[in-house]
Amino acid sequence: MILATLKDIGKQLLRVKVVDCNTEDSRLSRCLNTFDLVALGVGSTLGAGVYILAGAVARDSSGPAIVLSFLIAALASVLAGLCYAEFGARVPKTGSAYLYSYVTVGELWAFITGWNLILSYVIGTSSVARAWSATFDELIGRQIEAFCRQYMTMNAPGILAEFPDIFAVFIIITLTGLLAFGVKESALVNKVFTCINVLVLLFVIVSGLVKGDVKNWSLNPDEILNATSNSSLNMSQPLPPKESLGEGGFMPFGWSGVLSGAATCFYAFVGFDCIATTGEEVKNPQRAIPIGIVASLLICFVAYFGVSAALTVMMPYYMLDKNSPLPVAFKYVGWEGATYAVAIGSLCALSTSLLGSMFPMPRVIWAMAEDGLLFKCLAKISPRTKTPLTATVTSGVVAAIMAFLFDLKDLVDLMSIGTLLAYTLVAACVLVLRYQPEQPSAVYEMANTQDEPETESFNEGKMDMLPQPDDHFTIKNLLSPSNTEPSPLSGFAVNICTSIIGVLVCVFSIVAVHGGLAVWSLFVLTMILVVCMILTFIVWRQPQSKTKLAFKVPLLPFLPVVSLFINVYLMMQLDRGTWMRFAIWMVFGFLIYFSYGIRNSAEAVLTTSNSYTPDCTINGEPMATEKDAFLHNSQNPDAEDDDEES
Repeated sequence: MILATLKDIGKQLLRVKVVDCNTEDSRLSRCLNTFDLVALGVGSTLGAGVYILAGAVARDSSGPAIVLSFLIAALASVLAGLCYAEFGARVPKTGSAYLYSYVTVGELWAFITGWNLILSYVIGTSSVARAWSATFDELIGRQIEAFCRQYMTMNAPGILAEFPDIFAVFIIITLTGLLAFGVKESALVNKVFTCINVLVLLFVIVSGLVKGDVKNWSLNPDEILNATSNSSLNMSQPLPPKESLGEGGFMPFGWSGVLSGAATCFYAFVGFDCIATTGEEVKNPQRAIPIGIVASLLICFVAYFGVSAALTVMMPYYMLDKNSPLPVAFKYVGWEGATYAVAIGSLCALSTSLLGSMFPMPRVIWAMAEDGLLFKCLAKISPRTKTPLTATVTSGVVAAIMAFLFDLKDLVDLMSIGTLLAYTLVAACVLVLRYQPEQPSAVYEMANTQDEPETESFNEGKMDMLPQPDDHFTIKNLLSPSNTEPSPLSGFAVNICTSIIGVLVCVFSIVAVHGGLAVWSLFVLTMILVVCMILTFIVWRQPQSKTKLAFKVPLLPFLPVVSLFINVYLMMQLDRGTWMRFAIWMVFGFLIYFSYGIRNSAEAVLTTSNSYTPDCTINGEPMATEKDAFLHNSQNPDAEDDDEES
């Protein structure tokens, strides 16, 4: 009795979402194009960090080799971006990582992902709004801060901010109104600000090429320390100690500094995932979403690479200012007037970054409410603007309250947990889904590509429907499967291997972070790596699905596994306080899920309905749902032939 109850609860927690494959059917306004998505991704990712981060990392970690740090960070981010791109082509619906987890690994993981994405977006919105307010206040002589400190001081150190940020609230409310007014109008404003930001960054890069000196990439610490009488050096500040100069040259802090800087620079590429929430608001999402994600990451890398290179050739790395590197660098080369352009670009970057946080937040909330995991009242769509009105207003109000009352410095790391958890699950989902039994019909492939059926692909589908050899669990079948198509056995083997890899990656990251270079630590890490390589090899030997998609992750299963290692390792580097706050947030989430979501889930209604018929049709013919397609493979070959002939 108890086992039956636990089994029933397990089925409820791991039930997957049934996805309607008809991409034309959307309650939201389908009005965005590929350029809108690229601008959204660039605007969200290329925030104010490009004006600050390069200086801090170059001075403390990488020196001029910060360009290599950004290159490594970009490659690591591209791994996650490619996984998002494949799911954007496979499941072109609103929800991003939440939806991708729901259709692959089940409801509980989907709720955890969505709940943490909401937290990431709320904290991101509030913190960026306060940064926008502080930047603007700096330009007008800190008058807003002086007024608030005089009349609105809050005496709750450690809990509330020193004073409420009224201007940040005004910014959030304004953008909330813009988002509620319409997605097309929001995209237009975002494109304007993003273009201004990119133009300012181009100006910075060209200025560095004109006024820079390549000798700043090959400095000698001894010459610097002995040149106290050299008038060409800026001696307004005392010379730094020799250890802060490193070894000099292009990599003054060695490869360890480059890798340390890359870990910090990785977060500069966070934000492209907002593109994945536009699945029901973009024309031809299966093509536009992959292009938007990859193109935005490429543009952001070029911008970060160019700005960091310009900054380090304009000014010696040890003299860079951590808080305002570009204005100080322009003063150093005698172009003080350029600081106004930097200020304008910084405000535009903050504006697009704020829009990038606020845009996906209500869409994830709406998707969860539509699925019944959050309160149904949040799923209301405005009939006039076709935007998730209630979710937009609610998320805007919550973000405004947080920006008004809290300093948020201690909460910013929580954004990292939510984002990295989403990256991890999406990588695992790509790994699992590609090796699951698919529906090998021409109709199903058309649903994924939205292209006209070709004779070649039709014949290929006919060949795939030939009877496959019987599946039996043997070492030979595991390492050299006789089937050319995924089978229930090969799919199950991949599920088990991926689960074990996930656990081992967590253990590896914990030992790597806390064990250091101890002998026992190196031994454990080596053993884990060997086991993971064996499991990855087993996964690689399994047959992959031949379903046609507009985009597929290359080099499977190696790229998703590497992405898993990177994301989990960065999560384990976060401090204990951040994990405690994460646990508290998850307690609130589980209270909502187990008291409301698990009973009101739309999938629970579908599975308990006796009169359920597939709602996923193409040309009037019922199709296997995603759930049946990659978990059950329930239709027999004769039925598939009948479907094709019809």
